[in-house]
Amino acid sequence: MATVSPAMISAQPNTPTAMTYDEFLSWSDGIHAEWIKGEVITFMSVTTAHQRIVIFLSFLLQTFAQYFQKGEVLTAPVQIKLRDSGREPDIFLVAKENAGRVQEKFFDGAPDLIVEVISDESASRDRVDKFEEYEESGVREYWLIDPRPKRQRADFYQLGKDGKYRPVPIDDDGVYRSHVLQGFWLNVNWLWQDPLPDLLPTFEMIRGKS
Repeated sequence: MATVSPAMISAQPNTPTAMTYDEFLSWSDGIHAEWIKGEVITFMSVTTAHQRIVIFLSFLLQTFAQYFQKGEVLTAPVQIKLRDSGREPDIFLVAKENAGRVQEKFFDGAPDLIVEVISDESASRDRVDKFEEYEESGVREYWLIDPRPKRQRADFYQLGKDGKYRPVPIDDDGVYRSHVLQGFWLNVNWLWQDPLPDLLPTFEMIRGKS
């Protein structure tokens, strides 16, 4: 069984620590929690900076995917059910051809693209535990966005033919181009602006150069 760190448990005195996945889905409605090999981990609330990045990226990805009919973008607390875990990625893309795997309460299997926005308590989990799980499960593209002050960094990984993630460098102009969501590009410098760029003009910029 996975070890549940006390620092990762939220202040919910009646939180169970072990259950089946079906029991977890019934229990966790509206709760920010994940299921790892039969054990339950619940998390503290995220920061406003974290949530602004999630909203910014999810809008751009969803609007692009919808406009070009390439799929659907979902966000936490929607679950993804992997082999031994039920995770809640901040953002994930389901390609059009995989739409049939979207269930009422979870997505069954590996999404095509996952974005995790790092916070203080999630850094190790996102960079190590989830990295390995997503790679092993076949998530084709993984973005790690760290907006924390003095740590601002974006890492992008694409799954190679050998089933291993390879880092994809950002262009000299600060642009990353998605492989899974063909035509979508992101200027990483946008993520560190305060306030973030306006959503509609930013989407139009991406659409116009896709």
